[in-house]
Amino acid sequence: MKSYLSVYTQTTYEKVIERSRFIANVAHAESEEEARAFIAGIRTEHSLATHNCFAFVADTAGNLLRFSDDGEPQGTAGMPMLEVLKSKKLFQTVAVVTRYFGGIKLGAGGLVRAYAGTVADALAAADIREYRLCREYFVTVGYENFDALKKFLDRNPCDVRDILYTDAVTVQVAVVEESAAAFFAALTDFLAGRAQIREGARFVFPFRVVQ
Repeated sequence: MKSYLSVYTQTTYEKVIERSRFIANVAHAESEEEARAFIAGIRTEHSLATHNCFAFVADTAGNLLRFSDDGEPQGTAGMPMLEVLKSKKLFQTVAVVTRYFGGIKLGAGGLVRAYAGTVADALAAADIREYRLCREYFVTVGYENFDALKKFLDRNPCDVRDILYTDAVTVQVAVVEESAAAFFAALTDFLAGRAQIREGARFVFPFRVVQ
């Protein structure tokens, strides 16, 4: 599968434009059902708002796209929000912008800038991750070899998911699928038989994006 970028955890961003409150919420959504459930939750939370406009890309190919102006003039909210998601190359991502009208009309251009800008600001503050197919390994070493293992993991591309301390130390790591064979060989060679390495599952993992 191809890797893709998405929001990892829900992020909220708020700003005031000409006395109107604009509140953006962005989140990860792996299906249209998840995206619409998230939108419904925001609408319930902000049931007194003037508008709750949304846009989402609910798949990993960019084919499942939906948006809504929710009463704003056509083309001034949902589509500009969707264009921000597309420009950031985000997938499985939903954005909702809530507006509490402050009494001053912004005009079509002002609305486009307000809705698109609020989503862009929320995404700038969000934890964006790269979702990639990975291989899981469980590496068990004695405490006397734990520092050596940590040194290896610090120097090689992987993500430490968990560490279990018992009579030995077991480290659970996720490695990008295409690098897994080389990682396994290098780790085996580096520890020279001082570790037990067990292969785990294959799954999609949200790796942190290096800025």
